[in-house]
Amino acid sequence: MQLDELITKVSRLPPSRQQEVIDFVTFLEQRYGTVSNHDHADWSGAQFEIMSAEQAMRGLEEEPELYSDDDLKERW
Repeated sequence: MQLDELITKVSRLPPSRQQEVIDFVTFLEQRYGTVSNHDHADWSGAQFEIMSAEQAMRGLEEEPELYSDDDLKERW
């Protein structure tokens, strides 16, 4: 029954939050679960950098703008 409850709750989340759940489950699987089909040790440095940048930038499109040009005190 826990799996059905989890699926119901996750399906109500917005897509960006669903992705966070998937990322967390992947982390838990790597740490405690069985070995997945993807062997991350074989990633090249470039592949890791791309993945890292994607993860760091995820969700920024949804962030509200905190400042505008009117807030600038000095322009360079």
